[in-house]
Amino acid sequence: MITVHHLENSRSQRVLWLLEELGLDYEVRRYERNPETSLAPPELKLVHPLGKSPVITDDDLVVAETGAIIEYIVGRYGEGRLIPAAGTPERLSYTYWLHAAEGTVMPLLVMTLIFNRIESDTPWFIRPVAKAISGQVKAGYLTPTLEANLRHMDDALGKSAWFAGDEFSAADVQMSFPLEAAASRGGLDADYPNLQAFLETIHARPAYKSALERGGPYSILT
Repeated sequence: MITVHHLENSRSQRVLWLLEELGLDYEVRRYERNPETSLAPPELKLVHPLGKSPVITDDDLVVAETGAIIEYIVGRYGEGRLIPAAGTPERLSYTYWLHAAEGTVMPLLVMTLIFNRIESDTPWFIRPVAKAISGQVKAGYLTPTLEANLRHMDDALGKSAWFAGDEFSAADVQMSFPLEAAASRGGLDADYPNLQAFLETIHARPAYKSALERGGPYSILT
């Protein structure tokens, strides 16, 4: 049986949601973040050397990285569900968004979070310099690049109901976390109505709600 090593308020929430969408049996082993550093506890290193989440175990097999986990679960247990047919335009879109979520969008959001913390957490006597440098980086690169990506994603959802066409797929599961993060702290607002509608739609799905019940509080939504 699949065991999800689930770190609170993390990317692993998507894995729970995927398993609920597929109606698979699984176990959840929950890990709490360090209240001071927000880092994962050392116990996760007993599962995977990097001590990161998400990571799953399936009997003796260990799989890490959300995209790899999604591909593994859909490939082994999906029975053709939540993935477009091979050789179709929808399959190409599926593959693109499955990788774009972590390869393009999340690095921008993580960098934005880091520079925001530099501005707020730097000692007072060098804070003006830190804010000036951070402001230049955000204005010159981060903000316009993130806005371009949000516009690209919003336009994509203006052309089809879901990221990989008119059928819900695992690519939508993968894209949920960066969009939730962007809505929370990355500038996703009313200027991107299709992305906002996407979040409202997925949050209303029964499987999404069930995953929240299994995983516990998910503060990125607040």
